[in-house]
Amino acid sequence: MMRLQAWDISMRETLLRDGYCVIEDALPPDVIHALNADLEPSFAATPLCQGRFYGERTRRFGGLLKRSRDAQALVLNPVIMDLVEAVLKPACDRIQLNVMQAIEILPGPAQQLPHRDHSMWQGAKGAHEYLVNVIWPLDAFSRENVATLVYPGSHGEAGMARAGQEEPIVAQCPAGSAICFLGSTAHGAGANISQSARRAIVVGYCLGWLKPYENHWLAYPPAVARHFSPELAALVGYAQHRPNLGNYEGQCPSILLGDNLPDHVGAIDALRPDQEALLAAYLESAGEKA
Repeated sequence: MMRLQAWDISMRETLLRDGYCVIEDALPPDVIHALNADLEPSFAATPLCQGRFYGERTRRFGGLLKRSRDAQALVLNPVIMDLVEAVLKPACDRIQLNVMQAIEILPGPAQQLPHRDHSMWQGAKGAHEYLVNVIWPLDAFSRENVATLVYPGSHGEAGMARAGQEEPIVAQCPAGSAICFLGSTAHGAGANISQSARRAIVVGYCLGWLKPYENHWLAYPPAVARHFSPELAALVGYAQHRPNLGNYEGQCPSILLGDNLPDHVGAIDALRPDQEALLAAYLESAGEKA
């Protein structure tokens, strides 16, 4: 994976300072055109959502990695991956894909309730971030067509402790941009007062020890995931998070992606270095060789 360059470091600093950053021209136009073409049948066939949070003039669907080959360009974008790892890796052994969802908002809906996406998990907040989200506009985002509203400085322990928030910024940007924000950053879709629908893809990454929003093992069963690169397969859950989380028969679930899987397999330890050291010290004190 490419390392953070000076420009990338500036984006990381902005993300951590303000709770969000916007990277324009993060995807070439041909990828945006291909995604729109590949996803058009699904947008046309998907019923409108039910419920005032999702939005009753909104369509949403997942499983994008099997609907379009170009979806991988979003998930594995090297600049985004560097940003995500810089934010999340201090609190986990590996990151995972939390959600990849296409969203179409038709004209008419009211502004979405401002919210923080980390609220889907009930753990204590403030010590670290739970996730990083990236919105990829498939249409240009404007003030009129429900561009995402982001509340600067609302993130982290200090931001969450505020009684009120600053006025939101309107994340206006061209198609192919990447709107990145932390799981603790307050945000919401604006009202679509234009005459056209607007489309986007949200890609979220979270700590590897959390239960993800999208059940990727159902969205991408082994018959599908075995055609992914090892990096992509690991992101959607075909990898253990030490110690031993997400295993299959005591082994890394990536064994499901190979040929000739035996009927019976033996469990293999998958421990963090600190746990290995603790175990070695215990065995040594007990008079055994580690």
